[in-house]
Amino acid sequence: MNQKYIFAIAAALMVAIFATATLVHDSEKGNRRDEVAEQNRAILVREHSPTLGEAEARVHIVEFLDPACETCRDFYPYVKQLMAAAPGRIRVSVRYAPFHDGSEQIVKLLAAAKLQGKFWETLEALFAAQPNWASHHNPQPDMVWNFINGVGLDIEKLKVDMASPAIDAIVRQDLADARTLNVTKTPEFFVNGRPMPSFGYEQLKQLVAEELNSRY
Repeated sequence: MNQKYIFAIAAALMVAIFATATLVHDSEKGNRRDEVAEQNRAILVREHSPTLGEAEARVHIVEFLDPACETCRDFYPYVKQLMAAAPGRIRVSVRYAPFHDGSEQIVKLLAAAKLQGKFWETLEALFAAQPNWASHHNPQPDMVWNFINGVGLDIEKLKVDMASPAIDAIVRQDLADARTLNVTKTPEFFVNGRPMPSFGYEQLKQLVAEELNSRY
């Protein structure tokens, strides 16, 4: 057989072997993520976790979120659209995952805003102004105050609460749970305890649709 053809066949075999190994690796990685999520289902949501939607909703989306994350900002309206498309059937809980340098103070601000019943309004205000205070993944916590004035927060109380051990414990707990669940980037979604097989809006939409069909 011509040596050129031998090399071509050998190269094709190597590509096939590599592709198969990649698929097996991705499948095994996905299975491990499923197993970790299933084993740690009890820590997906904590009592302090902000939740939006009806308590009786049978589809529960849990999102690990960093307010300085541009993709989290981009996904926020998509999640709201999923909820609007299935009224009363979906609820969403947020976990804090301040992975960007400087994000921890913003997360503490959100946790303190929740104590005043203003978590979602504050989150939306921060997302709307994110290009100003977190441009190029570089959060500037001192800049956010101008952008939350219209939320109706007691700013002095907010600052006191942000510095409290209770708020710090909330952030530490969420970060610890993120590590246990192998959450390493944001946004990370779980739907009724199931992690996304891969990242993307269509994957999230499909996972939600599967759970809606299963539960209703």
